[in-house]
Amino acid sequence: MPKEFIVAIELGSSKMTGIAGQKNLDGSITVLATVEEDSSSCIRKGVIYNINQTCLCLTNIIKKLKAILKQDIRQVYVGVGGRSIRSIKNVIVKDLPEHTIITQEMINELMDINRNMTYPDQEILDAITQEYKIDSQHQLDPVGIQCSHLEGIFLNILWRKTFYNNINTCFENAHISIAEMYLAPLALADHILTDSEKRAGCMLVDLGADTTTVSVYSKGILRHLSVIPLGGNNITKDITSLQIEEQDAEKMKLKYGKAYTENSNIDPTLNYPIDKDRVVESKKFIEIVEARVEEIVENVWFQVPAEYADKLLGGIILTGGGSNMPEIGRAFKMHTHIDKIRIAKFINQTVNSKDPRYTNHDGTMNTVLGLLAKGNMNCAGDEINTDLFNQDGHTTVNDVHKTPRNPNDTVGTGVVLTAAEKQKAEEEFGDVMFSLINAARLYKINPDNALERTNQKFINRFNYLEAHTIKEGKNLHDMTLEEMDAIWNEAKKLEREVDKERS
Repeated sequence: MPKEFIVAIELGSSKMTGIAGQKNLDGSITVLATVEEDSSSCIRKGVIYNINQTCLCLTNIIKKLKAILKQDIRQVYVGVGGRSIRSIKNVIVKDLPEHTIITQEMINELMDINRNMTYPDQEILDAITQEYKIDSQHQLDPVGIQCSHLEGIFLNILWRKTFYNNINTCFENAHISIAEMYLAPLALADHILTDSEKRAGCMLVDLGADTTTVSVYSKGILRHLSVIPLGGNNITKDITSLQIEEQDAEKMKLKYGKAYTENSNIDPTLNYPIDKDRVVESKKFIEIVEARVEEIVENVWFQVPAEYADKLLGGIILTGGGSNMPEIGRAFKMHTHIDKIRIAKFINQTVNSKDPRYTNHDGTMNTVLGLLAKGNMNCAGDEINTDLFNQDGHTTVNDVHKTPRNPNDTVGTGVVLTAAEKQKAEEEFGDVMFSLINAARLYKINPDNALERTNQKFINRFNYLEAHTIKEGKNLHDMTLEEMDAIWNEAKKLEREVDKERS
């Protein structure tokens, strides 16, 4: 077995998939091993709800991969997704003195302000810069341009904190080191969509078992991301309303299910056999399946922001297991009125494998292949020693990133900082605080008093600002930053005058 390979894990709702592969010089990927674990008992709609069971699945995945590869696994790439993922547009405004030339520091300040936004019970997983507004003009790179009004327009991708913490807890408890955590929809898009589709404007729809993920691109930039809690399993459950067991309903969906059927092609006398003793009316079956498909498509289309609905020149790209349903492209054309539909059965790279899961090109392995393609660090550990009397062949799993990365270094890449990286960042900040306290001792300064004075100073300034706006009959929310800065400076001036009188 090769000494170098990449390992990626996809946390799916119906199955958890682990894959090991090599990148070749010609850009192709060679799959070395693929293993799966049933995750239906611990992951629902892309969200972990049973930590212990998920840990067991992860442990089994790694154990099986090691057995095939005959190598230890030092680290893995992980894709995160789930129903709680959503994007929200955020605008940071900064008024500047007339004829100010924008610097990179000003841009970094806007990015930092955006990154520090807080949302109730939600975590910013990634922040993507959309563009900047310079006075009345939109720019992708405003550095060096003269203006008096600067706006940073960002797309923040959010996820519930509890779900994020659960993922980190699972990998920590399973003693599996994370090389990189990626937003799965972005990793998928990078290896499914073409650059021209992203530039022209397109919508990528990943039709999964429990969820449907919608990604909207325009001018090469992600403009919207959302996850709909509807998928192929909903169709199966609807079919069970015909007094059919779920297992049989799934078989019938795969055998007879179509996303769209012309009325003229529906035979009211035709029956579909359930088993040797039972049948179901084809007309009833078709109505049930198509009603749910229509609901899914309409929910997908509803996710497209109004300003991009007529700008999808690159069309709609369908992928995932649900894209295999016959006439699914026709259903999207009928309900969205977008004629350009492409079904992406496979990623853009050449994949070398004899495994039918890849050679069938049915879209079900696209996300995990996208994660594998994103990886660029060797995941191989030491060769596993089969000598029962010598256990030196196993390596200890440690955190990969010894120093925390700057969040701004990963902005817009789909990279999610791990819990370990966040912890290291907190530890380093703690070191800075400790140094400051020691410096205070050296200069015989009471740090508590110093902090209290600063707090009081800012409280006084905020009180002055609030009192001044009430007196003038103004609302803080309606004021520009320039107006607030002017009152703030008045408060600082009064402080200096009071200090002078005291001295």
